[in-house]
Amino acid sequence: MPLQVVRPKILGFISEEVSAWLVALLVLLAGGILTGLLAWSTFNVNQQQLRQRFQLLAGERYSRIEERFQDQEQRLDGLRRFFVNSDLVSRQDFDGYAKPLLRRTQAYAWAPLVSLAQRPAFEQSVRDQGLSGFSIRQLASSGQMEPAGVREEYVPVLYSQTQSSLGSPLGYDLLAQPQRRITLERARELDGLAVSPPVHLVAVDPAYARGVLLAAPVRRSASNAAARPEGYVLAVISLRQLVADGLPVPASDNLSVRILDLSSEGQHEVLYESNNPPISSPLIASRLLRLADRDYQVDIRPSAAFVHANHSSLSSLVVLGGLLSVLLSALLYVLVSQRQRALALVEQQTEELRSREHELRGTHSQLRSVLNAATQVAIIATDLRGVISTFNAGAEQMLGYSSSEAVGHLTLESLHLPSELEPWAHSLSQRYGKPIPMSQAMLVEAGMAGGHEAREWTLVRQDGSHLQVNMLATPVLDDQGLWIGHLAICIDITERKRVHEALAARDRLLKRLSAHVPGGIYQFKLDAEGHASFTYASDGIREIYEIEPQQLQENAAPAFERIHPEDVRRVRASIQASAEQLSPWREEFRVCLPQRGLRWMRGAATPERLPGGGVLWHGYISDISDLKRVEEELRALSVTDSLTGIHNRRYFQEQLQSEMQRLERGGGKMAVIMLDIDHFKRVNDLHGHGVGDQVLKGLCERTARRLRRTDVFCRLGGEEFMVLCPDTDGQQALILAEELWQGLRSSPIEPVGIVTASFGIASWREGEGADGLLLRADSGVYAAKQAGRDRVQAELP
Repeated sequence: MPLQVVRPKILGFISEEVSAWLVALLVLLAGGILTGLLAWSTFNVNQQQLRQRFQLLAGERYSRIEERFQDQEQRLDGLRRFFVNSDLVSRQDFDGYAKPLLRRTQAYAWAPLVSLAQRPAFEQSVRDQGLSGFSIRQLASSGQMEPAGVREEYVPVLYSQTQSSLGSPLGYDLLAQPQRRITLERARELDGLAVSPPVHLVAVDPAYARGVLLAAPVRRSASNAAARPEGYVLAVISLRQLVADGLPVPASDNLSVRILDLSSEGQHEVLYESNNPPISSPLIASRLLRLADRDYQVDIRPSAAFVHANHSSLSSLVVLGGLLSVLLSALLYVLVSQRQRALALVEQQTEELRSREHELRGTHSQLRSVLNAATQVAIIATDLRGVISTFNAGAEQMLGYSSSEAVGHLTLESLHLPSELEPWAHSLSQRYGKPIPMSQAMLVEAGMAGGHEAREWTLVRQDGSHLQVNMLATPVLDDQGLWIGHLAICIDITERKRVHEALAARDRLLKRLSAHVPGGIYQFKLDAEGHASFTYASDGIREIYEIEPQQLQENAAPAFERIHPEDVRRVRASIQASAEQLSPWREEFRVCLPQRGLRWMRGAATPERLPGGGVLWHGYISDISDLKRVEEELRALSVTDSLTGIHNRRYFQEQLQSEMQRLERGGGKMAVIMLDIDHFKRVNDLHGHGVGDQVLKGLCERTARRLRRTDVFCRLGGEEFMVLCPDTDGQQALILAEELWQGLRSSPIEPVGIVTASFGIASWREGEGADGLLLRADSGVYAAKQAGRDRVQAELP
């Protein structure tokens, strides 16, 4: 039957004789129509969603502005009630109440109503309260404050709490300016809150200087609303601060807001307008808002950020639909145009397959020759029952069987050691939940793992001897992918096992040796890229860092994390210096361990350069915490007076030198107080040296209790003592010395009674050395002794 008779139609309905260009054009036209319909529908949906998002954002923004307007009214009304319910409100009371209210409000103020006759007495009363330059003032045409003119009434600002860095305009008469006067009169008539027209705010930062005043009258008697109020409480409000506080930056704000004052006649004034301009769009939300007695119009429009955040995907959809139509047209064109050539190629390849079948038979013979040539590798093929079907020359040489003896007679199971197969088959049965026969035990893992897992086995030679091999078993599939057998490739690993055993014995010996050495032996590697690792670490490293040695073999970072933060930079720097100079590394450092806490370690290592550019150290680390503790104890004993327990002369000399070096570098203050026990020799002569020692101890206890934490109290020798006072001048040292003198005189020491001492003081002077300073303090003690003892001598010139 001819080939053309059985050809199916393309896609089930396109005849093969149809031109490929015509098919592509029809598909392109249909794709364009579908893309247009989809774009039109998407455009309508996007416009509806855009309106909904804008209305939602505009409603939220309007609610926020309305809430802040209401909050301003509530806060000022609360301040008014505070004055009404209080008999007398001092400046401190006003500050304490109004200061927490300063949120989104420039200032709060209290302005009493003062008549012309009351003005002199009122100004003098305020001056007596601490405001020496207070007077009732008004704003001159030059913008400066001047004394207010003669009027029947004044409403000067008396108390004020403000956020402005320009201060409060205390004394400013609110009746001096027409718009403020009209606002106060309207508040007085309404007996409630009144808002001024837009005004220029006084003593407010220029960025917030345009705003309104919210005023409310204060009357003590609520029964007579027509009575003259005592004064007014005011809120100074900048619309820019009130509205813009807490909003996103202009570049990110989706909305542009404008607030108009509707209460003024003629053209409505713009009170607030966002820094981000609105875009040309039919979307707009306009609502009325009321603050006290005035109406405002809030216009909200979308900004460029809103358009950017709600960008329509219409253009992307059109481009994607067009590209998809073009690609589909091109695909059908290629399909139709090449179908005939594909059928021709099928016939051609069929002929080629026949010729290759003959070549494959010849290749099979060559493959068998290759298998027989692989004398160092045993290649064994079996069928599904495990019966050997291929046994190459390498298998004959390794196992002692000839190919004729093995093929068709032996199984792969018969070549394995039964004592290995039986436990392995039992383990596989438990793993897979079904019985695995011993004949398949060595092949199951190969089938499950895709033929890529090698395993060590013990094979039995013909003479009964054993052979250690590494066997890779893979399944053999036919042309249809069906499993028809197995192929096992075996490599003799007897020599490799012997080498591994020798290496393992060496490692065990090294581990036993290092386990009995205190500390840790290690090899530390720093490669050319700066990565650090411990290529070897003995078990002693576990005690050093409380980290398992295995964790440090890939990365040494956990060990550096254990080093004290104050020492880690020094340790890293010394390692880097050792790497650059190939010099021996020695360092003492602290580690912070989770279980044993802070410990001192000492490390030493010798570096060597690696061929790749890195450095390898061979070293040892030991714990020297006990040695450090002994050193600290010896240090403490060397600077402590053994009798009194306070610091001795040596420690005082060290601290004095250190403090004077600090003063010479950066300047500052420092003083010393020297004291000498009066008639101490008489105490020893009358009561004995034991009592004299008790007197010395008692004096140290009473003096130390009255010293500051920063002062250094030392015994110079005998009955002489010294106090080093950092950051202290001569006058402060004199006050401290008098407190020590009084404390000593007021506390008897048994059995002697009252013990007195003579005190001398010296403060550090620029350019003066330690000897000069101590000499002046000693001269002060001598002067106190000459003046009759039991006194504090002021600093001598």
